[in-house]
Amino acid sequence: MLLLENVVKTYRQGDGRSLKVLDLPSYRMDAGEQVVLLGPSGCGKTTTLHVIAGIIAPDSGRVVVDGLDLTTFSQPGRDRVRANKLGYVFQTFNLLKGFTALENVILGMTFSNRKIDRQRAVELLELVGLGHRLHHKPNKMSVGEQQRTAVARALANRPKLILADEPTANVDPANQQVVVDLLRESCRRENIALLMVTHNMEVAAQFDRVDNLAQLNRAVAEAKRVVQ
Repeated sequence: MLLLENVVKTYRQGDGRSLKVLDLPSYRMDAGEQVVLLGPSGCGKTTTLHVIAGIIAPDSGRVVVDGLDLTTFSQPGRDRVRANKLGYVFQTFNLLKGFTALENVILGMTFSNRKIDRQRAVELLELVGLGHRLHHKPNKMSVGEQQRTAVARALANRPKLILADEPTANVDPANQQVVVDLLRESCRRENIALLMVTHNMEVAAQFDRVDNLAQLNRAVAEAKRVVQ
């Protein structure tokens, strides 16, 4: 379902020097598998998610999602693969403020090859407990309701893989477990793989597989050697 091989990503710093942030020899997930990715700030978690999503291209290596190697596609091609194969739950929700909950979910459908399915959008919002909020805009919803809308939007195109970047970080403690349960149960129901970045150890403890990116990413060890 997901395969990363020899993925390297380097950024150019303001002083002209190169900074290697990702050097991942191998990483694999199976269809329907649910995994937590842990690691301290600066170990490359967001870069890893962006590479998997095709938002940025690695300098080298292979990024295979559902049989498609994203490194062989142009940026528009990667955008199409993301729209059809991936769902992304952002830490800051990324809902459009001028659109209702229903419109935000429907908008998530417009970029894929599938037809817009208004009924599925309604059903997803009902699934996450927002059937009474279909026509409310984000500023009329609580933070927890906004995150649940973002979860519904990520599920809209029946993705093969959902990437969740700290999905509980901006949600109050009372709703954190609600968001985790919604993601996990929704992914199980539709056999969607889930890769979740989190610092919350209570959340991580609920998953059978927890990977520490700082241990997998050779760029972290290399940076430590330079400092020493």
